[in-house]
Amino acid sequence: MSPDSSSPTRANESDAADGRVAADDLPPPYDGPAPRDALPELFIQDAWANDDPRLWVPLAPGRWSRPLCLNVSNGYWVHLTRVVGGGLLSRHRHPAPVHGFVLKGRWRYLERDWIAEPGSYLYEPPGDIHTLVVEPDCDEMVTLFHNSGALLYCDEEGNTTGTTDVFDRVEACRRHFEAAGLGADHVTRFIR
Repeated sequence: MSPDSSSPTRANESDAADGRVAADDLPPPYDGPAPRDALPELFIQDAWANDDPRLWVPLAPGRWSRPLCLNVSNGYWVHLTRVVGGGLLSRHRHPAPVHGFVLKGRWRYLERDWIAEPGSYLYEPPGDIHTLVVEPDCDEMVTLFHNSGALLYCDEEGNTTGTTDVFDRVEACRRHFEAAGLGADHVTRFIR
């Protein structure tokens, strides 16, 4: 098999050994056509920064959500959940998968025997019922969640008592950003 003639040549084998590519060996950036209906990427330089508390949408006392992507065309939302001083996120289930990655602090589900700590990843299968708890001795918990579909609040028997979805999240952000002085349209930067 012959090497790809479009791949950059390496200045020397030591660069190849450690995975680095010299700047002179990089191809030019692509500037050709893009699909006509493609949306622009959504890029947030420092999505975890606490530089502006107005970006954190209150959920309940000591609990906030910072939107990163509110995808109304596919029905999902990606956000940071922040809990300060311990707390409980109501018992719920999801009809579609959820992914989580812990950035700071720790939490657990009442229904499980593991503890999620920085670096922990979680895949929640559709239908799983759980209750997220942050213990009072945890100063601050921040976790990235990718929620597909709705969040269905449940009673002790697993019956649905309420719901929230990406459209509810958009409206909550709109109201909060307006009240916080950012303007209701600030939410549009997160909508795809």
